[in-house]
Amino acid sequence: MTRIHHDGPLIIGGGLAGLSAALEAAPKPTLVVTPAPLLQACSSAWAQGGVAAALSADDGAELHAADTAAAGAGLVETDVTRALTADGRETVEWLASLGAPFDRDADGGFAVSLEAAHSRARVARVGGDGAGRAILSALVASVRAAPHIEVWEDARLRGLLQDKIGRVRGALIERDGRMVEVLAPAVVLATGGAGGLFARTTTPASLLGEGMALAYQAGAEILDPEFVQFHPTAIDVGLDPMPLATEALRGEGARLIDSAGNLLLGPAKDADLQARDVVARAVHQARADGRGAYLDARAAVGAHFPEEFPAVFAACMRAGLDPRETPIPVAPGAHYHMGGIAADADGRTSLAGLFAVGECAATGVHGANRLASNSLLEAAAFGRRTGRAAAAERGGERAVTTPRIAPDLAPEALRTLRMTMSDDVGVTRDAVGLTRALATIDRLEREAPGALPLVAARLITAAALERRESRGGHYRADWPETEASARHTRFRRPDLPAAILAAE
Repeated sequence: MTRIHHDGPLIIGGGLAGLSAALEAAPKPTLVVTPAPLLQACSSAWAQGGVAAALSADDGAELHAADTAAAGAGLVETDVTRALTADGRETVEWLASLGAPFDRDADGGFAVSLEAAHSRARVARVGGDGAGRAILSALVASVRAAPHIEVWEDARLRGLLQDKIGRVRGALIERDGRMVEVLAPAVVLATGGAGGLFARTTTPASLLGEGMALAYQAGAEILDPEFVQFHPTAIDVGLDPMPLATEALRGEGARLIDSAGNLLLGPAKDADLQARDVVARAVHQARADGRGAYLDARAAVGAHFPEEFPAVFAACMRAGLDPRETPIPVAPGAHYHMGGIAADADGRTSLAGLFAVGECAATGVHGANRLASNSLLEAAAFGRRTGRAAAAERGGERAVTTPRIAPDLAPEALRTLRMTMSDDVGVTRDAVGLTRALATIDRLEREAPGALPLVAARLITAAALERRESRGGHYRADWPETEASARHTRFRRPDLPAAILAAE
């Protein structure tokens, strides 16, 4: 097995969080590892809404923080959220300085849109619904031009290297069919979310929570894994992943209706702009009742669809549907994982030498339900902070243990897991379905012991079964009430080696 000594951060993941970290790690030599070419297979490239930030004269970071806390249903951490929203304008300006072509108003300022549960219009967009790809394209160009960054676009994380007291000292990387041990003073996990664990998802199907699973196996704390956000308006045209109909459409006045044309959420002008969990359950229930669910943008957008929302328009037209003339069939799809590897605003986890940022991390800014378009802000703002913190880490010569490589799931087993997660750990949950899902995971585990998607799915499902209440994105039909006091779910491996436990 080849061993490489790298004197700088090793970043796993090529999305907005990972590339922001890489740029800010300068001038420290930085290695970025991703299993697919940059701009492919990462959720941030698919984001339609934009970057939420207090950019208008009638807005402010404190108001943004208050809206974030309200959406998060009691589990948002105040200090880290204030740090995020305070960085909002600077982060958008930094992205713009790299070439992100944000939409501008007549005075040259950032044009902003209203999205659900925001009290102000504060979402900076690009080309109507093309923010993610445009922003990430600007970062990719900067990364390719940066002399301190090397990128491996054909490499996969297979394990974390640790010394005898548990400090992370590098990672085991598979490249061209060969295993390479990369020793580094800091490993940054920016591996994305877990939407691919669900059969109905708006994220790349390759995102299976494997970064979270490896961090858990190494001994890191996992925070609130049960909280999965389901986007209420995934376009239901039989595609996997499901195309997304951005929330900005409802911000422009599009309404959710059933097959008879009845409004799903009532006649109030802002009824369809409630928190995503509320809207997702209404869409789910209409479909379960046989009434169907559709997003009607004919009056609100109409003929302007091609230029105002080109990505949604193109997705509809490819499916043989003209949204200017016909309501769009929609269904809830797994969209964002609020839980993940417990980390602070600088990406530090409970394991020395290990950082986590972006969707694989749980920093406390999303709580039980992410506020729309806060994810791109967190990825860039905390990505920058994480890059600086990781660059300051110092390595050391210590013996490391090479981890056992987990088996991959067979395609049929992965299909079974994804259907199980969507059917039993989806928008509406109960003890019967969650117990059934755990039994399926047990059966699949016997066939592929330690497979990382199964580890991630078990964390989400076990936490959902343990939380006997409904809160934010987690809805229990058998426990529909919300407890008066909010509590986090925290998981640690119960069989950690004594040396690691002693070091903590």
